[in-house]
Amino acid sequence: MNKFTRREVLAIGTTAFATVATVALSSSPFALAEAKKTPKSLLESFTGGKQVNEGKITLEMPEIAENGNTVPLSFKVESPMTKDDYVKRVIIISEGNPRPDVATFNFSPLSGEAAASSRMRLAKTQNIIAVAELSDGTFHMTKTEVKVTIGGCGG
Repeated sequence: MNKFTRREVLAIGTTAFATVATVALSSSPFALAEAKKTPKSLLESFTGGKQVNEGKITLEMPEIAENGNTVPLSFKVESPMTKDDYVKRVIIISEGNPRPDVATFNFSPLSGEAAASSRMRLAKTQNIIAVAELSDGTFHMTKTEVKVTIGGCGG
């Protein structure tokens, strides 16, 4: 029968705890989800890999944002918003922020129009992408560059 010293038991316990903690943290759903969030992966996830067309969506943002901490944005999607032809959702993606998923807006035929306004933080000069999913399964996109002079969420 082996007898371990107190020091050996502590060393084994510490090693076992460190191994379990490393495996648990590296394979958590949150760690995996954060690692995959890139502008490209967000776009692919939103569209399911389908073709994205230009047009039908207008994104209004300032060309130059003097303060990246609060940058106004508004968009509008051309759609009759009827029971058979409407905008289902719109995603806003920032190509240069630490977290590229800015917002997702959901619509229905009862929305009247597919438009919204908000504010966002921008870490640096970058492209902002707006993608709309229509009820017929098509996707439409627009992109605009915003130059940030100071501030922002990245410093």
